[in-house]
Amino acid sequence: MSENFKVTIDNITVEVAPGTTILEAARKVGGAVAPPTMCYYSKLEGSGGKCRTCLVEVSKGSEKDPRPMPKLVASCRTTVMDGMEVKNITSEKVPDARAGVTEFLLLNHPLDCPVCDQAGECDLQDLGYEHGKEGTRTEFPRRTFAPEDIGPYIQLHMNRCILCYRCVYTAEQLTERREHGVLDRGDHSRISTCIKNSLDNEFIGNVIDVCPVGALTDKTFRFKNRVWFTKPLDAHRNCSNPNCCGEVRLWMRGDEVYRVTARKDEWGEVATASNGKTGWICNECRFDKKDTKDWVIEGPTNINRHSVISQGHYAGTEGTAGKAEKLIDKVIGQEPKYTLDIHSVSEVNKPSVHLDRIPGPAHSNDFK
Repeated sequence: MSENFKVTIDNITVEVAPGTTILEAARKVGGAVAPPTMCYYSKLEGSGGKCRTCLVEVSKGSEKDPRPMPKLVASCRTTVMDGMEVKNITSEKVPDARAGVTEFLLLNHPLDCPVCDQAGECDLQDLGYEHGKEGTRTEFPRRTFAPEDIGPYIQLHMNRCILCYRCVYTAEQLTERREHGVLDRGDHSRISTCIKNSLDNEFIGNVIDVCPVGALTDKTFRFKNRVWFTKPLDAHRNCSNPNCCGEVRLWMRGDEVYRVTARKDEWGEVATASNGKTGWICNECRFDKKDTKDWVIEGPTNINRHSVISQGHYAGTEGTAGKAEKLIDKVIGQEPKYTLDIHSVSEVNKPSVHLDRIPGPAHSNDFK
């Protein structure tokens, strides 16, 4: 058995097995050290290498060859070497490159956030907020497509698609047959089905979970509610399909179940189920079981407090669940960046009370 390699990412050293990619090593560190991804999906073979949002700087190739790599590399496709040193948030080159990639991804993407069901849990929205620019330099008309009905449960909005190929890999590897894929080439490339086929495989609903944008939407949930008005609960049932884990996330408002999705991990990917396999769910669990009596409710989902979905209701990786380790101190030796300093714009609360750091929702006593 080969010995582990030591790789340093943003001044933090971790040991990983040979063959591990830089992205996988960065995720072992966690936090902002892990580059963002739009096409890579650890549960899908062959994914990655298409969006270039995970570019990093390799300042030292290895112990044997310490020369830096001449260009930024895609961390999802570059394996680590012993003694390698990588810069992500400590690099001066990466932010500019990532801003360029973000601008490229948004060239044809419409401003559908006010009406898009993916708003509030959209990876592209997060990427644009963190790395995007205020304006656009595009002078040409955007590509436009009519919404396409590709099955009884799924609606395709090709205008929003960034061609990450995740849905194609999911259909190829999870279902018995694949009816959709990438048609045409170059700037004419698009996701569609051949001769208007319908996506009706019993596991095809998982393409909705893997889509990082709002290109593939759930017809049973479209325009019914905003995700931040619903409350996610973990639940499970004994599904008759042996390939379905039966472990889901119910998105409820009051006593009504608005939608059912697979559970997600901290990287936005379908989480590993209790049986050790990837937690894919079947169409029956996703679309047909919309009543609480169909499920065994486990309790509220742990949501990151900084997510708009949390709305101050649930404990997550931060807040009342226990304070997460601040990696930013180790990386660049400074406090995290806050988008808004409420004390500079508000005079209703005590200057000594940091409302953005209260473990839970703010109360009237906090404003006295």
